[in-house]
Amino acid sequence: MMPFVRSDLAQLTAYKPHPSSDTVRPVSSTQLDRLDTNESPYDLPPELKAKLAWTYQQAIETNRYPDGGHEELKGAIAEYINESASLGTSVFTTANISVGNGSDELIRSILIASCLGEGSILVANPTFSMYAILAQVLRIPVVQVTRNEANFEIDLTAAQIAIEQTQNPPIRAVFVVHPNSPTANTLTKAELAWLKTLPEHILVVIDEAYFEFSQTTLVGELSERPNWVILRTFSKAFRLAAMRVGYCIAHPELISIIEKVRLPYNLPSFSIVSALVALQNRKLLLDSISQTLSERDRLIETLSQQPELQVWDSATNFVFLRLKPHHSHPQDAALKNLNQKLKANGTLIREISGGLRITVGTPQENIRTLTRLQAALASLASEQLTQ
Repeated sequence: MMPFVRSDLAQLTAYKPHPSSDTVRPVSSTQLDRLDTNESPYDLPPELKAKLAWTYQQAIETNRYPDGGHEELKGAIAEYINESASLGTSVFTTANISVGNGSDELIRSILIASCLGEGSILVANPTFSMYAILAQVLRIPVVQVTRNEANFEIDLTAAQIAIEQTQNPPIRAVFVVHPNSPTANTLTKAELAWLKTLPEHILVVIDEAYFEFSQTTLVGELSERPNWVILRTFSKAFRLAAMRVGYCIAHPELISIIEKVRLPYNLPSFSIVSALVALQNRKLLLDSISQTLSERDRLIETLSQQPELQVWDSATNFVFLRLKPHHSHPQDAALKNLNQKLKANGTLIREISGGLRITVGTPQENIRTLTRLQAALASLASEQLTQ
């Protein structure tokens, strides 16, 4: 139809935002519980929304470009990084920070800076799909290895073989998530030890999108590892998914390269102000994390009592589960059936990597999710008996 379009893009599966919300609609009286994209279930407090509304009305000149250097925001981010990692006040500065329109833009910039035309990337599936999607868009080859099905640890033997044997082009960047999505597990000691053995000509990208929930970070390693970069986001614990603000932390020389390929004026003024307000009020916003973690543990405990389900521990604000194998019905069909029943009753979750990923919601949302899931499992069992 369009011969001027690259032929390889026809085979590319794009990332689908809110994958559940445009398919099965619930009954009209049911409010959607949107537990499919790992957002915070809590909006900004009214007083902060009012402050941002005032800022937009009184302080932002919409006819002017935003701050293209992000210096004030970078300074606030550096202060937060040092504080949250219990580091000295000047360990990380604005020179260690680059800010992006969501982490996705930063991933793209990192790929352009490290691999475009010269290298491949390594990912361990299942993991966040945008690493491979963005690489494919840029025509960067993607080398994929698997994970242990019991604990989702990377197949380190396969990963090392890939590093040693991949040529034309060689692997130039390794992407890992800490904790991983969709499986919610942190890097193991073995995985971390392997990452530390990688030579300096390979870039190690560590995505810490869920740091505030896991409270495990590798920023303390950066001073000794100029080939490491850490990604963070304001979209999860800071409740700013609508504003699309991400940032990365790395050696100043690497940051300067990422800044060279960053698009100018990549963050709108309102997004910059929103991130600054969030950081200024971080204690207020992050206080909700303890309730999210309590709710997560309650979800895991209750779901683990369902004999049909295999549920894993989580270091994030979501839970990953799978249906246990059943000889009388195809696993994929049963999983899809279960997901469709939940959608029809108003709970949106993510069917992914042979399982279901459930974002931790408010206590009320979690109660409804458990009730609907138990009913859906009972209905599925009844259908299988009649087949």
